[in-house]
Amino acid sequence: MPRFSANLGFLFSDRPEIERVAAAASCGFKAVEMHWPYHVPALDMREALAAHKLTMLGLNMPVGNAPAGDFGLAALPSRQNEFQNALVQALSYGSTIRASAIHCLAGIVSPDDRAAAERTFIANLQMAADRAGEADMTILIEPMNRRDRPGYFLQHVEQAAAIIGQAERRNIRLMFDCYHVEITQGDLITRIKTHLDLIGHVQIAAVPSRAEPDEGEVNYREIFQTLDSLGYQGWIGAEYKPRGRTEDGLGWLSELSGRP
Repeated sequence: MPRFSANLGFLFSDRPEIERVAAAASCGFKAVEMHWPYHVPALDMREALAAHKLTMLGLNMPVGNAPAGDFGLAALPSRQNEFQNALVQALSYGSTIRASAIHCLAGIVSPDDRAAAERTFIANLQMAADRAGEADMTILIEPMNRRDRPGYFLQHVEQAAAIIGQAERRNIRLMFDCYHVEITQGDLITRIKTHLDLIGHVQIAAVPSRAEPDEGEVNYREIFQTLDSLGYQGWIGAEYKPRGRTEDGLGWLSELSGRP
């Protein structure tokens, strides 16, 4: 049976981030993941996670200068020093809260810069993976769709798989976000089967609404059954934007997955 984690960037967002930990536990989640919790002192977050016996999966690296349009630094050729500083911050925070993974965001790249961006991305991933390995952590990379994130460097599963191959680090893994992949490419089950050995984490949301996964064009019951049949041992992150109060929309857990 699938194991589901609550993404506290989107779920329970009607309360302060640290209070979302207790809310997730009260709804039966055993693991959580986060976007950018850096404004919460890491020791406070670790204490909250421990108090509610929650496994902390992963968090995103800082994106750079968000008001200026940044959404990640790893593939930006002129920003390596900023990337290294962001990595230090993410690894320090992640280690303190005992996270198992860091999502390394590639960033927004112009078409003319893509060749240099790929070289930069691979080099930065190698460095990040080496440092993360010292803390027994994984580096995740995630293809994102052009509709939500125009110009994002990493757009396709196959592109991510090729970059992981070139980086040659065993602790670089693919974050397979069904929402993004369905919008950009589709054929989810085939791609899951093809790239299962590279998948470090799965995320879900309805397409096209990004709401609870009980509506839209993706048959998540089949996705969950496929992952079970393939022996997937990781977590499935509920990274969706609730239609209303998070607690009122969790019926999909039992409806789609067989979870009691």
